[in-house]
Parts: sequence; structure tokens; C-alpha cells
Amino acid sequence: MPRKQPTARQERLGRELRKLREAAGLTAREAAGLLGAVSVTMSQIESGVAGVSEARVRRLAAHYACTDSELIDALVEMATDRTRGWWEAYRGVLPPPFLDLAELEHHATYVDEIGTAHVTGPLQTEDYARAVFAYWRPELPESELEPRVEHRMRRKEVLARGGEAPYTAVLHEFVLRTRVADGRVARAQLDEVLQQSERPGVTVRVIPFDVDGFAGASAALLYAGGRVPALDTVQKDVPSGSALVDAAAQLQSVRTLFRKVESVSLEPAQSRDYIHRLAKEL
Repeated sequence: MPRKQPTARQERLGRELRKLREAAGLTAREAAGLLGAVSVTMSQIESGVAGVSEARVRRLAAHYACTDSELIDALVEMATDRTRGWWEAYRGVLPPPFLDLAELEHHATYVDEIGTAHVTGPLQTEDYARAVFAYWRPELPESELEPRVEHRMRRKEVLARGGEAPYTAVLHEFVLRTRVADGRVARAQLDEVLQQSERPGVTVRVIPFDVDGFAGASAALLYAGGRVPALDTVQKDVPSGSALVDAAAQLQSVRTLFRKVESVSLEPAQSRDYIHRLAKEL
């Protein structure tokens, strides 16, 4: 039965299968024929509206002359994944992008974030997150605000996986000094960043105001590593909310940007010392 609303992960699988088909020079009708199906079936698979079995993924890959076994295995994993993560409790409660981001982080092999407007989501405290959501959407009633805060706190799962899925956040001094609420919340937020930075696999780096060679970066940018580089994904803010980007050229551009930003940041130990000094000034 066709899905009413495929997830971003399901849509990504469909796009990757379409890329392979187009690279092979086949039409959707021709590809459907290889499965003994009609063209509408291929359209539904490639849009994520319909699921696809492991056997069909491997059959299509063979007919598409795809020899990248790691990519094929990764696509099979996406096709057969039946994970119902904690974010499913928010389906119908929060907009789909919230769920898609949580699922993206759950499956990521690593997560790199740049924070130049706010402390990155997984590092935020409840009070900090509540202040941010209330500021940007002041019309939100408590029944809408609290699920957003709860969801953000649940995203801390990404910090607890140790070396299996490293998390790196590069924060500009501006976000560490900005009081989204008051001094108490600001001090607690710095303490939280310091505490989380001590976890195995979690790295926090700071860009001081007076550093040379920093020309700015996106206000909110998250890079999630896929099982293979071709399946990496970028999450970034857009005027309508947030968007997931997976075009090869854009992924390369963001990888380059992250390396530039990281290169002008302080080393982790220096960054912790810097945050300690900032905390004393509050």
C-alpha cells in the first residue's frame, strides 16, 4: 500500500535509485519492466511513496550496472530498515522536519555542526531551547512549545554513542555570550556545553571573536555522515524552516566549508579553557 507521507529517509532511497537508473540511461518504464511491474510502480518507488525489497534493490542495481557494493548494501539497509525510533512518538504532534532530523542523526555515522547563531541543538539545555523556540515563534501555545523542547532534549541521544558515531560542534564565541534568556540560563548553558564536551566521541571547538581568517558561516548547519559518502546529508535552515540537502556538489561545498571553519577554531582543550573563562565573566 502506498505511503501517505514518506519520510525524508524513504524519499532519499528513492532518489538514489533514480540516480542509478538515469546513469544507466534507462527510462522508468524500462526499469519497471525489469521488475515485471508497470511504470507507476517505479514512480512510486523513486518518490518514496512505495517500499522496495532487498531483492528488487539488488536486481535493479545489477541491471543498472552498479558495481559499488558498499553503496548497494547501504541502499538495501535503507530499504529494509524497520526502525521505529523515539521520534515516532512526535508524529502528528510536530512538523515532519523535526522527525526527519532525528532519524537522520540516529542513522548518521558521524555528525558535524556549525553554530553561529545559537548553541547547536543537542548541546542545548531545556531552558535555553525553550527560550529560543519562544523567541522565534512567540505565538506558540504551551501545547506546541513543550513538545519542541522535549524533542530537542531527546536529540541528546546523538551525544551518547561515543566513538561509534562522533559528534563535533564548532561554536562561535557570539553564541556562547548571547543571553537568549538571562544570566542564570546562560551560565547553565555553558556548564552543559562543558559537561557534554567531556563525553567520549564528543568534540566542541570555539571560534573566538578575534580569530583571523573567519568570514562567517551558515547560521545553522549540520552535516550527517552516511554509511558511504554518497549518502551524506546536510541539514540547514531556510526561510520556510529547514531543508535536507544531498546533491553531490553541495555536499562537497559544505565539507570544504566545515574544514575551513574548523581550521580557525581552537583545539578542544583550549576551547574548554575558553568557555571556562567566559563563564566566569557572566
